[in-house]
Amino acid sequence: MSLIEIKTLINADIKTCFDSARNIDFHKESLQHSNEKAIAGKTSGLIDLGEWVTWEARHFGVKQKLTSKITKFNSPTYFVDEQVSGAFKYFKHEHIFEIHDEQTLMIDRFDFESPFGIFGRLINVLFLKKYMTNLLAIRNQFLKQKAEEINCHTS
Repeated sequence: MSLIEIKTLINADIKTCFDSARNIDFHKESLQHSNEKAIAGKTSGLIDLGEWVTWEARHFGVKQKLTSKITKFNSPTYFVDEQVSGAFKYFKHEHIFEIHDEQTLMIDRFDFESPFGIFGRLINVLFLKKYMTNLLAIRNQFLKQKAEEINCHTS
């Protein structure tokens, strides 16, 4: 398995950050470059415990579908989405939120395993882990910007 951890400090309250991270519309907007669309399940708004979404996107020049479900949920500090079906053999994405002074630390832990055994592990080493790290970093910067804009308008 491969683990990616990204920490993002956001100048916004914890509830705004938590809700931004589970906002389907923000997710779609943050990954426009891959033409990401929610095509089944919860396709708009805030996703909650037990709900699922099927995403369609183009990665590595190939159209792919992935379904994930919210398996743990403790507002406003923690939620987990896990793959139900899709390109990975397995993935678990933990979203952790902590208050730091008057800011929120958003921690993403993305644990995944590629299919295809030893060939999949080679793919991880050669490019998939870097690709997924970049994808999460892009998404997190977008969420940081959105949460700070929301926080600015409510202050």
